[in-house]
Amino acid sequence: MHQKLQQQHLGKKGPLISPMGIGTWAIGGPFYAGAGLGFDQGAALGWGQVKDRESIDCLRFALDAGVNFFDTADLYGAGHSEVVVGRAFKGIREQVLIASKFGNTFDANLKTMTGTDISPSYIIKACEDSLKRLQTDWIDLYQVHLEDIDTEQIPLVTEALEVLCEAGKIRCYGWSTNNIEGNALFCKSDQATALQFDMNVLHRADHMLSCCELNNCTAIIRQPLAMGLLSGKYVTSKVLSNSDIRKDPPPWLTYFDKNGADKTHLKRLAAIKEILTSNGRTITQGALAWIWAKHPNCVPIPGVRTVAQVKENIAAMDYGALTQAQLTEIDQLLELV
Repeated sequence: MHQKLQQQHLGKKGPLISPMGIGTWAIGGPFYAGAGLGFDQGAALGWGQVKDRESIDCLRFALDAGVNFFDTADLYGAGHSEVVVGRAFKGIREQVLIASKFGNTFDANLKTMTGTDISPSYIIKACEDSLKRLQTDWIDLYQVHLEDIDTEQIPLVTEALEVLCEAGKIRCYGWSTNNIEGNALFCKSDQATALQFDMNVLHRADHMLSCCELNNCTAIIRQPLAMGLLSGKYVTSKVLSNSDIRKDPPPWLTYFDKNGADKTHLKRLAAIKEILTSNGRTITQGALAWIWAKHPNCVPIPGVRTVAQVKENIAAMDYGALTQAQLTEIDQLLELV
């Protein structure tokens, strides 16, 4: 008998959020890097071609199956991910919690990222633009989409976000980052409810979990399946499309290289596969179960492109979390690889 996962409050006293959300980076479709951004100009930043009808089916299926949290960003697909999310939940907006992000500028017509901006005036404008694309009057969680913010900028950012809260344009706010520097200052307000960061069974983030606990923030877990590597479906020879960011990945994306899935990570996965697939789980479901075992306040947001992926991910909630003994065994096995 598996222990049922419980809904948690978003942050300090926010609405109840399902134990798992859905990430919508992939459903934005292709978009690319502009010049001078730390990527090769024209580098793919999306996950390849997608069909909007299938994306909407994924989102609606997830909602019907008990998921109420959907995470997007204005940058994904250069605005297109927000458009798709808006279409999916038009007329049933009250049933879902929508999170979006800001901080990157882009050309929607050219599908190109052009820079970054977190000035107060831009934050207000970015929010208004997102509301239009999402076809909604409010965003439940509005997150900074930059890894680093200068300490002196943080009060300016949070003041702009507080203005949006007071206007009813957003319900609360958060920060998508892997860095702890500045988080205490950012999270001072009760309206700061979440930190989003990378974490999975191959990449621990105990420092960020501690930061969330210290600041009473929900931990929104991005890359819970290691960009798809933890689906168990990728091998080094797997062919990826030219519009998929994993085809020729930037330095921070370590799970894939130009030859496909990274061999070292595949060896690490092989070492723990038996534990992840315990009790009839798939590798994907075991990877999600590891996250729930790390802390009850974790909400993984695996990305999806097909209804089959949604079904597999949601079924993980029925199995519940791994045991603490299994977590310890995984740690011991990974130390040997």
